[in-house]
Amino acid sequence: MENENKKQSEEILAEIYRNAQLALQSIADILPQVDDEEIKEELHAQHEEYEKFSARAAMIAKDRGIELKEPNAFKKAMMWGSIKMNTLTDNSRAHIADMMVQGTVMGINSLRTSASETYANGSDEILELLNEMIEREEQFEKKWKEYL
Repeated sequence: MENENKKQSEEILAEIYRNAQLALQSIADILPQVDDEEIKEELHAQHEEYEKFSARAAMIAKDRGIELKEPNAFKKAMMWGSIKMNTLTDNSRAHIADMMVQGTVMGINSLRTSASETYANGSDEILELLNEMIEREEQFEKKWKEYL
């Protein structure tokens, strides 16, 4: 059981890191397409938050001797292409917000799936980080919906 919990914790940590990395990549891809200053500020603020989650996940992984993998290059390239196509004809505030809501909801769903599959004890720093990230992403989703 101990080994299973360890593996599960590693998988959750990997999911947190992957989620943060994909969010950072999405924001970096969207930013050059944005003209609206308020939206740019929001994107920068969220980018900082995802950097913190990514760094915390990386530190926990380092402390525990876990190797985290970067999201695969093909997925990143597909995401970049999708964002470019999506913003080519419409880089309005509402359209950018809609894209961010969709990405955030996907992130929340994948994190919640990880949370529901875990049996680890709730005081674990990985679970704490997971719950914090879900909560933060829910706040981001709510914020983006204000622009719709």
